[in-house]
Amino acid sequence: MIRRFLEKPGSVDIAPFERTVAAAGALADRARDLSLEELREMAAGGVGSAEFCAAVREVADRTLGERPFDVQLVGTLAMLSGNVVEMATGEGKTLAGALAAAGFALRGKSVHAMSVNDYLARRDAEWMAPFYAAMNLTVGWIAEASTPEERRAAYACDITYANVSEIGFDLLRDRLATDPEATVQPVPQVALVDEADSVLVDEARVPLVLAGATDAGAAVPEIAALVRRLSRGYHFEIDDEGRNVFLTAKGTDTVESALGISLYDHPGTVTEVNLALHAHALLVRDVDYIVRDGRVQLVNASRGRVAQLQRWPDGLQAAVEAKEKLAPSDTGEILDSITIQGLLTRYPEICGMTGTAVAVGENLREFYKLKVAVIAPNRPCVREDEPDRIYPSLIDKELALADEIVAQHATGRPILIGTLDVAESESLAKELRSRGLEPVVLNAKNDAEEAAIIARAGELGALTVSTQMAGRGTDIRLGSPEVAELGGLLVIGTGRHPSSRLDDQLRGRSGRQGDPGRSVFFVSGEDDLLKAYLPDETLPKADKDGRIRDKQAAYLVGHAQRIAEGVNTEIHRNTWRYTRVLEEQRARLLDHRDRILYGDAGAEALREARPERYRELVEQSSEEAVATAARQIVLFHLDRCWTDHLGYFADLREGIHLRALGRLSPIDEFNREALPAYRKLLEEIEKRSTASFDALDLSSPLAEQGLKRPSATWTYLVSENPFGSDWDRVLRRVSSALRGRKKG
Repeated sequence: MIRRFLEKPGSVDIAPFERTVAAAGALADRARDLSLEELREMAAGGVGSAEFCAAVREVADRTLGERPFDVQLVGTLAMLSGNVVEMATGEGKTLAGALAAAGFALRGKSVHAMSVNDYLARRDAEWMAPFYAAMNLTVGWIAEASTPEERRAAYACDITYANVSEIGFDLLRDRLATDPEATVQPVPQVALVDEADSVLVDEARVPLVLAGATDAGAAVPEIAALVRRLSRGYHFEIDDEGRNVFLTAKGTDTVESALGISLYDHPGTVTEVNLALHAHALLVRDVDYIVRDGRVQLVNASRGRVAQLQRWPDGLQAAVEAKEKLAPSDTGEILDSITIQGLLTRYPEICGMTGTAVAVGENLREFYKLKVAVIAPNRPCVREDEPDRIYPSLIDKELALADEIVAQHATGRPILIGTLDVAESESLAKELRSRGLEPVVLNAKNDAEEAAIIARAGELGALTVSTQMAGRGTDIRLGSPEVAELGGLLVIGTGRHPSSRLDDQLRGRSGRQGDPGRSVFFVSGEDDLLKAYLPDETLPKADKDGRIRDKQAAYLVGHAQRIAEGVNTEIHRNTWRYTRVLEEQRARLLDHRDRILYGDAGAEALREARPERYRELVEQSSEEAVATAARQIVLFHLDRCWTDHLGYFADLREGIHLRALGRLSPIDEFNREALPAYRKLLEEIEKRSTASFDALDLSSPLAEQGLKRPSATWTYLVSENPFGSDWDRVLRRVSSALRGRKKG
């Protein structure tokens, strides 16, 4: 009651839902005797009622062979009430989400069931299809390779499963449509989000981008080759946090000598050198990215797998490609973009499910006005979570880790080892093979096989090495009673993640549905988490066996993790502060665009602005032809001006933090620039549209009259800047300068 009064995360009162589900239990015998048609009528008669619960439980049992537990129905009701539900791994979130989606659809609302990848979207849609069909509901799914026709058909269904980024890309493409029939996406109604914490929080600040006007990347291979010859500590230095790199005086001399120029007289070359240096010194192959099929592919840190369609800003992307001696990928201007948070907040109703929601409950409330409902497991969790095993050095940790794996594997107990990145997973696998073991490795290089690999991880003698488990979407069942007698699945983490939720998601793979299990994390004082967030702290001394057991060490590890979580929350908050004003402007402009696309607003505006010219053109041709041309003219200039508007604000944000040195608030200054810029945008659209209308020749294509749209467009996600925010970099530069003066 106190938690609810204080509106603490996880404090949603689920007692009413539990009473409804209990009442549904009394209707089970009645439901068994009903036909599917009668069950549909029973469910539709009162979505969220005991009758609804009894009906969908019976239909799921008949069509899927899975009879929902009471806790799954409680989760369903919580989602139907607009909450994010926390349910432990293995508790049946997919089925609970399907029941909730059916409930929304029975209320007459279309549902977009958002997943974290294409595989899960298709799997869940096909898995739940028999249930939806029995409920007389239609279901579709969308993947990256789906055609516009397939997308339009999927969106026309009652429930549409899709990767969240694909839904965002469809929105961006629709925003550039010049014909109403070219759009694919309906008006948003309900978003039901799987892995809600990952989508709504971790990825909320990642911009989805629609680009056009293709050309080749701009990195210079010669500069990449030059930077490869530079040495850390002599030619360049990396800051204490490992997030920025800069040339020393000797490095500057070396670069100038090699290029035959005075470096700082050539700003463009300075940028190319800095990007190449960042790519060389700060981005690590098989940690930050992999190279596959001749392309640089980013690794999503929160999932440990390839981030499909994701890339860094064009200059840095090209620099990494030059570093790896690859052909540059296409680049071009951004036509439009939207953050995943901006995408989700368009939906009048949002709900979701995940295994770790309470930890981000404050974020969900702050950014989405969502509350968290914690659902108890169907059977109590008996997993043993051992305290961290902490060691002074990385070598000490790795030796202890390998020894523990060898000893536990000898008993036949299945072991799942969660590593922090691809390089670590492969290094550990190599070490284990040198000791005579044969682990199965799941990382960003072979994620297409993940379902089969994870499904076998609970079998006797199984030894699985994996990068992050979030969003893997596959249950790990114990392979035999003998495995349970050995203590169940042993989960070992090779280090703490920057987010405690990622640790919890790894732990949660063990101990499903009351199974026995154990988890333990191995940590060292040289782990990246401690070096990045507590660089000046030293761990207590180790005992004679090389392990640190002092409670202060455990506190410092937890403290470093809390700092990391705070930093990420602040990045999210600042990103939203900057993008919110653009989202509001975009919403107003899109309302205007829709009136032009679906109505006669464009023709009416030009008729009022140029009445004589309008009559003249109608006499030459027809009212319909002039109205069509007017619509295309205004849409072209609206889209063109919006692209310029985005470019202006990208440049503005890059330097806005410098105003803080004059004791001004960067965000306030950014917002102060926004209003006059928007007014100028509207004026420019009108000015350019009337000029094109004055010069309009109805006998020739508009593209030949300067109204040519990009010949090709493509979509991608811009990865969060790996080198910190602009303000972080400004502070570091000032701090470095002050330190230099003191030394002088």
